[in-house]
Amino acid sequence: MTRKALVLDANILIRAVLGQHVRNLIFRHAETILFFAPDIAWADARKYLPGLLEKRGVAPIAVLTVLDHLATVIQRLDAGLYAGKKEEACRRIAERDIDDWPILACALILDCPIWSEDQDFFGTGVAVWNSRLVHLYLES
Repeated sequence: MTRKALVLDANILIRAVLGQHVRNLIFRHAETILFFAPDIAWADARKYLPGLLEKRGVAPIAVLTVLDHLATVIQRLDAGLYAGKKEEACRRIAERDIDDWPILACALILDCPIWSEDQDFFGTGVAVWNSRLVHLYLES
């Protein structure tokens, strides 16, 4: 039996650092689901987390270690892997948020759904799960 896969958006990486629910889902299913996130999602998480943590009065250094720990179960996909799908991904997401093309390109290459809180991926031809319902995919 092949393992199912899921591409994570930056907002999911951020949620996994800031809260228990998403992080627990990822670690609980890491043996049965292959989790992926493009390099740009990791970069965005690192970019936005310090400001979010500062607003909450949390030391960024300590919490960023959680992001590093997530990298043990979420595979980082480098741009060279998904760049070949840029044109198709851009065509599909152009009406929404073209900056999200790497997430979509990874899902196209891996032929798997996306886990995101954004609605930008709806109508792109790829299944999208949010944090409230992703357990249905993870447990099926």
